Amino acid sequence: MSIFINILMNNVMPIMIVIVIGVILHRSFKLDIRTLSKMNFFLFSPVMVFKLLNETNISAVLFGQVILFCFLFFALQYAVTEVVIRLRRYEGGKRGAVRNSVFFYNSGNYGLPINQLAFAANPYTLSIQVIVMVMQALIPYTYGIYSVNAHKAEWRKIVLLIIKMPIIYVIPIALMLHSFEIPIPNSFSIPIDYIADAFIGIALLTLGAQLANMEKSLNRKMLLDVGIASTLRLIVGPLLAAGIVWMMGLDPLTSAALIVSSAVPTSLSSVLLAVEYDNEQQFSSQMVLVTTIASVFTLTVIIYMLQMS
Repeated sequence: MSIFINILMNNVMPIMIVIVIGVILHRSFKLDIRTLSKMNFFLFSPVMVFKLLNETNISAVLFGQVILFCFLFFALQYAVTEVVIRLRRYEGGKRGAVRNSVFFYNSGNYGLPINQLAFAANPYTLSIQVIVMVMQALIPYTYGIYSVNAHKAEWRKIVLLIIKMPIIYVIPIALMLHSFEIPIPNSFSIPIDYIADAFIGIALLTLGAQLANMEKSLNRKMLLDVGIASTLRLIVGPLLAAGIVWMMGLDPLTSAALIVSSAVPTSLSSVLLAVEYDNEQQFSSQMVLVTTIASVFTLTVIIYMLQMS
């Protein structure tokens, strides 16, 4: 029990404290959520991804293993979620909203600090989280945009929306600079460091502000749907991840990092997509709220079980 409490207090609670501060700030000063969100997605997140990709030494073997894991994980999540969607007979935009709430998880402003705390800022596990974060940065702005618009927009318009996303261009540039060992001048690297260092704090404060801005009561009509989707995200997700790493025969540290990375709550990108394209905003918001609160307990249990195994 002492280990369990230690994980809760030292790995999960620091993140929740910053989120609560964001809640308090928003309730006190009514922060501009859209501005904060745009800063995160168009400035802080791309710069953070750029810095991590440019500075993190990732072996080709590890990169290949994590990418393969991500594809298998996405495929299995898709299969399980599609079964649920068909059983529940969801239609139209609800299908896309459910998929996005399960597929898109908070690997950046929640998963990254969790990784640093759970694995004592281990560079190896951090590099794994970076690759997962890059994949999760790409999927919402490619498949995610398609998912929420497929039932109401032409594919040409969807493609135009996707190619406007900066993260698509940041990733190859960072990989190229790192591969060819091209140095970045101090006049650029110092501002990059300043912005990247602010990412986690600003992102968690933004998460708190967005949670404070959501409707607090859970719509009874959506209660079952939110409960099912939350279970898929927080419980079924880590179980699928555990099965994949076992099937791939990965070492214990790599396996633990990937399982933890799969156990975080629904990403804010699902809400941003829902708001931006007017698609099941209430359901998406409730998913972020419920999974964020529930993850305090589910993540603590998962980290505890991995440390005891």
